Order: sequence, then C-alpha cells, then structure tokens
Amino acid sequence: MTRYAADNPRVRQRLVALQRAAAAGQDVVTEGRDQGSLVFPGAECKIYLTASPDERARRRLGDLEAQGKAELLDKVLDDLNRRDGEDVRRPVGPLVRPPDAVEINTDGLTVDEVVGRLESLVRRRRQASNRVQ
Repeated sequence: MTRYAADNPRVRQRLVALQRAAAAGQDVVTEGRDQGSLVFPGAECKIYLTASPDERARRRLGDLEAQGKAELLDKVLDDLNRRDGEDVRRPVGPLVRPPDAVEINTDGLTVDEVVGRLESLVRRRRQASNRVQ
C-alpha cells in the first residue's frame, strides 16, 4: 500500500484546519474524497460524483493516451479498483458518501453536461436556502 502524507493523522488534522480557515466566511467549492464527510460536514450542498469503474477506466485511458502513454484498459481498470479499495479503507479521511450528499452518476455525460447538472443543483439549493431565510 502506498503511503501518503495525508494518511498521517497529525498532517491530516492540520490540512483540515487550513482548509476550514481558508474557506471561513466564504462561499467555496471544494473537491476531494473527504470534503463533505470530514472537512466540511455542515456544507450547504454536497455532491457525490460517481461513474462506473468501466467508464472511469475508459476516461483515464484517454487521459494517458493524450499524454502519449500506452496502457491497457484492463490494467487501468485494475489500478482504479485497487485505488478505490485503498481510498475507502484509509484510516484518516476515507472516501465515503455523506448521507446528505446528492449522488450524480456521470456515465455517458460530457464535462459540460456534468457541469450543467452541478450548476443547476447548486442554483436550486441556493434559491431554496434564500426562501427559507
């Protein structure tokens, strides 16, 4: 298993504090495996983007090919599945879907289509929040 600085509880605690301080009093958009579950558990709008392993492997293969790197789809898929397993088992900041997150499956969608769905969701949430206040 690969070791990362963010797997160290003291390092992770400091990183979480820095992220919270940077976002204090502002509307922010963050991305990461533990943003809605650990770093900003009270976030107004949490989105859990997902795609099937096959879709993600095809996308990653396209990224690698664009960089001039030759890879086999099966190897890319195996690497993604291994990393997913590591991410959900991390002792610090594991990948989890917060229960109040809206899950959006991006299979078959373009980047623009995903961004459009995200923007629409956030606008609806902000409008609903403004009506409540």
